Amino acid sequence: MRPPGGPLAAAASLVFLVWASTASAHPAPFSYIDLSLRPGGADLTVVAHVFDLAHDLSIDNAQKLLDPDFVSARGHTIAALLQPRFHLDADGQSAACRPSSPAEIVEARQSVRVRFTCAIGPAGSMPGAIAVGVLMFPYDPAHQTFLNVYEAGSLRAQAILDAGRTRFEYFSGGRQGAFAVMKKFIPAGIHHILIGPDHLLFLIGLLLLGGSIRQLLLVVTAFTVAHSVTLSLAALNIVSPPARLIEPAIALSIVYVGADNLLVRGGRDVRAWIALTFGFIHGFGFANVLREMDLPTRALGWSLFSFNIGVEIGQLLVVVAVASALAAIRARNEAAGRRLAFAGSVVVIAAGAFWFIERVFFPGGTL
Repeated sequence: MRPPGGPLAAAASLVFLVWASTASAHPAPFSYIDLSLRPGGADLTVVAHVFDLAHDLSIDNAQKLLDPDFVSARGHTIAALLQPRFHLDADGQSAACRPSSPAEIVEARQSVRVRFTCAIGPAGSMPGAIAVGVLMFPYDPAHQTFLNVYEAGSLRAQAILDAGRTRFEYFSGGRQGAFAVMKKFIPAGIHHILIGPDHLLFLIGLLLLGGSIRQLLLVVTAFTVAHSVTLSLAALNIVSPPARLIEPAIALSIVYVGADNLLVRGGRDVRAWIALTFGFIHGFGFANVLREMDLPTRALGWSLFSFNIGVEIGQLLVVVAVASALAAIRARNEAAGRRLAFAGSVVVIAAGAFWFIERVFFPGGTL
């Protein structure tokens, strides 16, 4: 196993030097984990500072942990302390880890290194998703763990874990990793569209006037194309308008849909253009949710694609259900269908106006 490397480790070393010169009470609130993945298993190395180990092992003098004889005698105790403080899951299955060699002194870092070997997944196969949970030294709320993930001998991902962020998810390369990304982000996309009342109401408003299958398909396609573009741009940080502008704009789009339904004259149908125009804005709203899911940089394309597919599946479920119900009502009583479209459009306008006022004048709260 190689020593910790990469930009995060370099930054950690710099911080270590500054911290050591300014804080003698606790010279380095950092630990390091190297995780090297291989088919059917992983090698994991923990490097922990003697100060933290001495604290949790109740050793009165941390410098004793730089004595080879002392560390050799306490090696099993040190490994037993560290092992429960990290956890690996491979494709949702807990990985069994055990120490693979005696504890070693890393004198240059004033630290002790312990190596573990972990069995993950079927022998000879690489799991798609590996989740690393770490809370190394809970007694110190400032403690950070610098994580490096290696695959096929190359550094693939880095993360900093602390009391506020104890879990990191890595998606491996190849088919298994792509499947794991899809398994996570497609359901997330479905869930988001089904629990997002503003997006749902925008869609329902577009469907209230009914129309042929071709018309409705054109509306849905326009909305899909538009929000897919801005979702990708925002998730890639190419264009990132602030949520304080996007959220009120989404509310106004809902008001506009309802108003257009009431003002339509002579068979004019511009719902596809409305869906296209405001779909760009809704895409930024989807991206705000996607950012909160800690997108995997190495599988960014697959995660964007999968989340978008999930959104489209959820959207299709809504469109089929609502359009079928409205068509059934119109088939039985055309007048009732028109009254429902009128009442529904009024509700859409009222809800959109409420959300607009709330998001502009009461951001982060409720009326």
